[in-house]
Amino acid sequence: MPLSDLTLAECREYRPVLPEPADFDRFWSGTLGEAERLPLDARFERVDTGLVQVETYDVGFAGYAGQRVSGWLRLPAGAAGPLGCVVEYLGYGRGRGLAHQSLFWANAGYAHLIMDTRGQGWSSALGTTPDPGATDSGSVPGFLTRGLADRDAYYYRRVFTDAVRCVDAARSHPSVDPERVVVTGISQGGGITLAVAGLVPGLAGAMPDVPFLCDIRRGAETAACPPYTEIADFLRLHRSSAEQVFTTLSYFDGALMAARSRTPALFSIAMMDRICPPSTCFSAYNAYAGRKDVRVYEFNDHEGGVEHQQLEQLAWLRALLG
Repeated sequence: MPLSDLTLAECREYRPVLPEPADFDRFWSGTLGEAERLPLDARFERVDTGLVQVETYDVGFAGYAGQRVSGWLRLPAGAAGPLGCVVEYLGYGRGRGLAHQSLFWANAGYAHLIMDTRGQGWSSALGTTPDPGATDSGSVPGFLTRGLADRDAYYYRRVFTDAVRCVDAARSHPSVDPERVVVTGISQGGGITLAVAGLVPGLAGAMPDVPFLCDIRRGAETAACPPYTEIADFLRLHRSSAEQVFTTLSYFDGALMAARSRTPALFSIAMMDRICPPSTCFSAYNAYAGRKDVRVYEFNDHEGGVEHQQLEQLAWLRALLG
């Protein structure tokens, strides 16, 4: 699998001047202000998984427009709180899974809240989150072009709002220390992590892995695999829409969000990534305004560091949160 993007040295110096809407901050303060006016109504219902070392709770809270969003909260059994908490966002197309999965962070002694991504769960039996705000504007299969004609109707406006509200839900639980909340995610989850880091004050840290939704136009022009190719597929059909499409997407670009974050961050980037080209990830890392570090996996594709990165994150979190 050959290198198909900039070299590592070039990536470390890559700082594109991205088009930034003049009302970027006003758009997001208005969007989140609308959400904050609605009751969060966070609910946590204990689930019997058959496991004795981890307690699991079925989570529901009011996300974008008050629509219900699901998740799982896992706590180390018998731990004395309040605990540091890892809020996790998922990769493209993934739902929250089963109640007994994803035990790493709880086993490390942290509270762990994993958010279901609206419309992306694969089985209603798992209590997945619908996307009632979806509009049909000629999108191609997938989620990336859903509602592209209008920034207010765009899919990731709803997702990012859900993600911010998820932090509020985590902070509302009595076992969670609201001052020690860290956000994380891989790929799409990494892009959501950057958005939350840029929009939510007072986070303890952020851990975006091989983040999607950064330097989005470059991703659409250079990525060899979906989801970025969905944009190219859309514009192949809607030839005169490029300006409108990339204007809408600019409100959701992780590199612009990164420039607004002051929370400490640990990134990971893979240099042979065909899904999220490394230059797009470095555009966010290089723009990141807070204290930051990065782990680079020079010979890995989009899987990145996997279990090796988990060890890096565990050590980083111990130093950060104790």
